[in-house]
Amino acid sequence: MNTDEERVNLKFAPEIKFAVRPAPFAPFRASLENDFERLKNRLLARQLDKIEQPELNTVVRRAANEAAALAWVTFHPLLVFPTLFEEKTANALRQARRQTHLYANSSKLVAA
Repeated sequence: MNTDEERVNLKFAPEIKFAVRPAPFAPFRASLENDFERLKNRLLARQLDKIEQPELNTVVRRAANEAAALAWVTFHPLLVFPTLFEEKTANALRQARRQTHLYANSSKLVAA
């Protein structure tokens, strides 16, 4: 067992104090997300009301999600989204109708 004992004098530096600012109640991006989601739902509801064929609802919802994803990565998603939504839904509906037309014509060819 070690019998040598040596006392060490410890010196501590004075305490450092600093002010801590509390974080805001709701981050800015979170409030933007809520506004963005409300805008998306409002535009989507209007578009779905216009559609007469219920099988196109999925196509429109998918187009809305694609437009939302693209708009969200921009600096101003609330400004960009409505135009992207219109373009994406118009293209999706045009493509779905074209596919329906092609399918109808191809079934006639197969039957012949």
